[in-house]
Formats: sequence, C-alpha cells, structure tokens
Amino acid sequence: MNYIYTATLIPNEDKSKYYCRVPDLPGCITTGNSIEDAIEMITDAASGWLVVAEDEGNEIPPATPQPELDIPENAFCSIIRIDTFAYRAATDTRSVRKNVSLPAWMAALAEKRGVNCSQVLQDGLMQIFRLPQNYNA
Repeated sequence: MNYIYTATLIPNEDKSKYYCRVPDLPGCITTGNSIEDAIEMITDAASGWLVVAEDEGNEIPPATPQPELDIPENAFCSIIRIDTFAYRAATDTRSVRKNVSLPAWMAALAEKRGVNCSQVLQDGLMQIFRLPQNYNA
C-alpha cells in the first residue's frame, strides 16, 4: 500500500539533530543528524508502524491536511511517501516453502528443460500483483 503523510522536524539549537514525528501515527518518533537523515529515519519508522498496523488489522489513520496540524513554531514539515510493499520486500527477505501441484508430465518437462518452477511462480505472482520484476529493492 502507498501512503502519504506529513512529518514534522524540529531542529535542536545548533541544528546538529532533528527531532521528527508523524503527527497522525501515534508514537512514530525518531531523530536524525541532518535533515536528510531525519527524513530517511522517520520514513523508515512510519513504514514499520504502518506494516505492523496492516498485519494486525488495525485502523490506518488518514493523513491530516497540513493546515489542520498543530505544528510547533520552530518546526518545519516534509511530505513523506510510504510504500509498505517496498518496505516488506526490502526488510522481509526470508523464503517460505510452498507446495504446488503440477501434472506429472509438466513437472517432468520443466525438469528436463531446466525450468525453475519456484522462479516461474514468483514471476507470475509479481505480474498478478502488477509489481516490477526488480521489486525486491
């Protein structure tokens, strides 16, 4: 799933650290050493927050329009995009064994021609899900 949220970033006095949060995702808070680092860290934290919410069937809060957010005076906002499919592909790289049934003649022909049935199944599912073949980013 794709989500778009506003993240708020608050610099410390010498701007050597940035306190970041996504106001719409309770407890989604982190810090970074630069603006770029902070945005990367909060995007990762929000991705993890949303993956857990999806897995547990929890309600995903809608994004609040920026004018309606309570933004501290010294803070600034950044729009972050979260793709939980991409996050899962990047972080959950374990393989799972699945048994599939094929006609005997098809299994024999696949073996004879050196066809990797597991790869064919993965490629087919990627097409069904309309994901690019290099999605395991």
